[in-house]
Amino acid sequence: MGASSSSDQRVSSEQREAESLAAAAGALPMLRKAFSDLADPQTSAVPVASLQRRLSLCFDKPISSATRVPDSFSGLLENLGASIVDLFFVAEKGGLSWVEFLKGYVKCCGRMAASMVLSNLLRVFALAANKAGHQVDLQFESDEADCKVGGHLMPTDVLMLLWMCWTTLWSSKVCELPKGKAALFLPDIGCLVLSAVVSCADNGSSLDLWNFDILGSEVQLPAGKFVAWALATVPTLPDCYSQFVHEHLGNCSIPQQDELEPSNSSSGDTTSVEASGAHLLTPGRAWAISLTVRNALREVILTHCFFSNCDKIEESLLYRSSLHGKGLNRFWSNTEGYLGPLLMLVSGYSGDSHEANTRDKKWVIGVLLQQGLESRDHFYGSPGNLYAVDPIFRAYLPSGKEKNFIYSHLHPSARVYEPHPKPVGLGFGGTIGNERIFIDEDFARITLRHHAVDKTYRSGPLFPNQGFLPVDAIISEVEVWGLGGTKAKEVQVSLKKREQLFTEQRRKVDLKTFASWEDSPEKMMMDMMNDPNSVRREDR
Repeated sequence: MGASSSSDQRVSSEQREAESLAAAAGALPMLRKAFSDLADPQTSAVPVASLQRRLSLCFDKPISSATRVPDSFSGLLENLGASIVDLFFVAEKGGLSWVEFLKGYVKCCGRMAASMVLSNLLRVFALAANKAGHQVDLQFESDEADCKVGGHLMPTDVLMLLWMCWTTLWSSKVCELPKGKAALFLPDIGCLVLSAVVSCADNGSSLDLWNFDILGSEVQLPAGKFVAWALATVPTLPDCYSQFVHEHLGNCSIPQQDELEPSNSSSGDTTSVEASGAHLLTPGRAWAISLTVRNALREVILTHCFFSNCDKIEESLLYRSSLHGKGLNRFWSNTEGYLGPLLMLVSGYSGDSHEANTRDKKWVIGVLLQQGLESRDHFYGSPGNLYAVDPIFRAYLPSGKEKNFIYSHLHPSARVYEPHPKPVGLGFGGTIGNERIFIDEDFARITLRHHAVDKTYRSGPLFPNQGFLPVDAIISEVEVWGLGGTKAKEVQVSLKKREQLFTEQRRKVDLKTFASWEDSPEKMMMDMMNDPNSVRREDR
């Protein structure tokens, strides 16, 4: 009797602790409903197979326009749910009890250090890949919070890991997964893979990044260095996995395995996705940038990753040089009055424009601004980010030492003499005349300087082999995307209409507002010029 009472008290205490941890994560009501939906009424436990199906992803034909998809990738996604359950959910003979269900969720989505979440992600990836027949050489020393990861990854492993994270994030963003096996579009994330290769490989800096074969490379990336790279470059990458578990446990509309039927639906309109390749902001680049952002802008940027209608995305495109025309005035007419955050991308290439292979080595850099642009002859603005986007991805956040974030100076509207005129154009970081990034007023050339001149943003090259000397490069394309939503766009349209109205009013001359010509100053001046010796009324 006493033993039974002690056992009941122990179980009750264990349950209270598990519920407390789930409540701290803000998921206890959702977990109660999910357990009720999945549990067998007879055993009051969740069958392991049901939970595995809830956390599985089944797609018919993964498609990528940039790189061939490894044959084992579909199997990896199919084994994702089983791997998560095997690693974190401890089942009894009748299935998962309420307490074990809570404990498993806390291990996946509870509050923990970022390094532990990343370790869990790598653990899931390695097990799912091995089940699919793709061997990954990763070793995990323990199950504790200070677990260290050993072994190494190949570039193909990194590609599959990142694609797995992208797929889990996409599946958690849609309201309802398509019924049946759907075609899955995978974005071009080569810039992220190359970033990991250059940062982790022993000879990464000597690789030819424009001709690097991800699937054929045998370069080994030490697991410890990869963890350090992921935490520094893409800190929100593990959130893709934890958000996937949270959303799928709470999503009751996900089809079960026995409901799967052939389907022609896809993870996005393939035609629209291919059309987006004409933009500098591709889904893969947008996702890479979103992985560096922790505030509300992350969700806005993610809308450029998962879409099925290009027209909706085009609404946030404020300026594109090939569409609206090059030059600071054209740029300003499309961005003036937009008071929300902005994402600016610039594509260029250095060297002689007549060289045959120059245009094949284009690079893309980006600037994320927290506010709209103003015409000033000095630096201003709030903290933003600089990005080396392609062919290798790097993020340079504010250093906190200086606040020279934005410089956007137009020609003065009134012609006045300036003994020391300020440069006309766009600049980011550095100082006036010595900016880290400077775009001239014609939008024809861009000057990139070494990070030593800039104390505003963190150090690092903006394109491969940048060197210490300033680089004067040719601009291919400039894009500016508004991230302020519908409200910011409406404010800009309203300001433009008001400015247009004022301009039309200034062009009109209402003669009724003027006094008689005989008493006007203009007539007096003309009379003085005709006969300067005549007597005026003021002289009498």
